[in-house]
Amino acid sequence: MTAASARFHTRRLSAAAIGILVAAIPAPAFAAEGLNGANLSLWWGLPFVGILLSIATGPVLYPHLWEHHFGKFTAFWSALIVIALLAATDIATVTGALAHTAFLEYMPFILLLLALFTVAGGIYLEGNLHDSPFTNTALLAFGALIASVVGTTGAAMILIRPLIRANDDRKYNAHVVVFFIFLVANIGGALTPLGDPPLFIGFLKGVDFFWTAQHLWLETLTTAGIVLAIFCALDLYFHHREGRFARVKDPTPDKPLRLHGQSNLLLLVLIIAAILMSAQWKPGIVFHVAGVDLQLQHLLRDLVFVLAAIASIRLTPKAVHAANSFSWGPIREVAILFAGIFICIVPVMAMLQAGSHGPFANLLTLVSKTDGSGNPAAYFWLTGALSSFLDNAPTYLVFFQLAGGDPHTLMTTQSALLAAISSGAVYMGANTYIGNAPNFMVYAIARENGVKMPSFFGYMVWSSLVLLPTFLLVTWLFF
Repeated sequence: MTAASARFHTRRLSAAAIGILVAAIPAPAFAAEGLNGANLSLWWGLPFVGILLSIATGPVLYPHLWEHHFGKFTAFWSALIVIALLAATDIATVTGALAHTAFLEYMPFILLLLALFTVAGGIYLEGNLHDSPFTNTALLAFGALIASVVGTTGAAMILIRPLIRANDDRKYNAHVVVFFIFLVANIGGALTPLGDPPLFIGFLKGVDFFWTAQHLWLETLTTAGIVLAIFCALDLYFHHREGRFARVKDPTPDKPLRLHGQSNLLLLVLIIAAILMSAQWKPGIVFHVAGVDLQLQHLLRDLVFVLAAIASIRLTPKAVHAANSFSWGPIREVAILFAGIFICIVPVMAMLQAGSHGPFANLLTLVSKTDGSGNPAAYFWLTGALSSFLDNAPTYLVFFQLAGGDPHTLMTTQSALLAAISSGAVYMGANTYIGNAPNFMVYAIARENGVKMPSFFGYMVWSSLVLLPTFLLVTWLFF
């Protein structure tokens, strides 16, 4: 097939897909004030599923194509929704829905990620630790603890290289990185909106900043404690086994531990203060932009995120960024992909808001008990199962909305459901390399540094043996 022919067939496929969406939904499906999910067809969820599957399969099945053209994949699925919306309703409804998503959800979300990514990239721990089961266990515990403060991505990027240097003289060290992904890149981020993107989505929807810490501390402590105990026993076994072999000479020279980029710690405190300010201070000053009400405290919070990122770049020595292999590529990719996700999820959210009157009524039945109330165990496993293979932030948003979408109710009378959704989205991102953004980043860094990491399915064997029994126990204890 020639390139011109391929482009022609691609245009035909795009047109056909848009035609299916538009033909499936009559114009009256939209109310003047917004999207009426009760009248929408499941076809409207096609672009959302498409973009999530692209994100899940691209880096694994066609990495070269994905690396160079992920923006085009995103633009395709986003255009599918926008064009179909414009064809099915008036432009005011479309621009209103997209402006609401952009200003109130996407911008705060991506600016926080930008701030945390930049600040964490300016912190570097120099030096060489000598491995031992105690040292490795303590380092994983510390990483899990700070993950809720600097984010799972931030904690992973700060500690993965010191962990690898501490174990680079060992014959068996892949298991150390695997458990690092379990604990630092996922489970440890369950206690604050800073920890993992889905929890910040919940914060933007109205969940209190400290709600997850107050309601998930025991679940997280139990889950992390079990996984950490398994790691300690396994590391003891491998150390004992390695004792039969000649020790590999440590390729990293001894250096005392030294923390670089301390100014970024102050910027991190500033970011946390800005989030708390936006939740507590209510001056009542509102700006109307494109039909969206923007509150002053939220605008100031987002401004602090931007200023913190700028300050971090200016204050951090270039040598620190070089030591961390800091680049803008990862956050650029996240910004583009999530722009598409937030666009494609617009009709899905409308359908979920319709509850039992919408096309997702069967899904609502699946997560409900016989008396109609929500089933926490079902929410935990369904949210977690999808978060294992799709991005956990939009997965959290889907089930948050399915549970009613009212933050006050979910924090009080339905707190068990919110706890199940939050923990499922965060914990089970560890089940695969693609469950959470830092997973694959840690995998790539470990491979670059000579660690013989398990394959995609090999990693799933590890998670199936360690995490799934742990999650079953957690379900029995808490959900």
